[in-house]
Amino acid sequence: MDTDFSSLSIMQLSDSFFPAGLYTMSNGLEAMHRQKMITGPTDVQNLIEMYYVQQVGPADCVALANAYDFAATKSLDEIIQIDDTIYKTKLVREQREASVRSGKQLIKCVLSLVDDSFATEYHEKILQSKTPGTYPVAFSIAAQLFGISKQDACLMLFYGFATSMVGAALRLGIIQHIQSQQIINSLKPVISDQVRKYISKSPDRIWQFLPQADILQMHHEKMEAKMFIT
Repeated sequence: MDTDFSSLSIMQLSDSFFPAGLYTMSNGLEAMHRQKMITGPTDVQNLIEMYYVQQVGPADCVALANAYDFAATKSLDEIIQIDDTIYKTKLVREQREASVRSGKQLIKCVLSLVDDSFATEYHEKILQSKTPGTYPVAFSIAAQLFGISKQDACLMLFYGFATSMVGAALRLGIIQHIQSQQIINSLKPVISDQVRKYISKSPDRIWQFLPQADILQMHHEKMEAKMFIT
């Protein structure tokens, strides 16, 4: 019997049914739509690409790739350092809280499926407030546990970001279902390029710079009525 379930694990962790909470995030899209800055599929695609190039690639992907390597060698102190770095690069409170909420939920769910001493130790550090538990770092540990390659884990990070954004655009009525799939399909070359560019960067190369989106997400924090947590 084949015991390599890594492909099935990719499907499981990439599925919006997996309870990590990504579907609750619009990453500022809700605020931008409210201000009529995002009104159609082209706007949504351009926004996702901008996030990829200015935040997800140089920050989250670099954090995930390095945490993945440290998880392989059970280097908890180094993982905690990356966790702290990526947490501090997220300038918007909603972003930080959403990343931590999803990371905690992800590692908690994974530990209900797999018994692993290293993941348990990382989870205990989160519970003791000794590390924040950001989503990219928690995801790297989950990928290691399920035998998913670093390359595939990085691709999944970008794919998950895209599906959460187009899902939010759908629920906000900005795009239709076919358009959402067209956007995801069009993003494939950008995703591939970003993973190739950042998968081997060292943790001291983590950066992000998207001030206009950060400011609009800060406006989202103050909205009285909203569908999404970011």
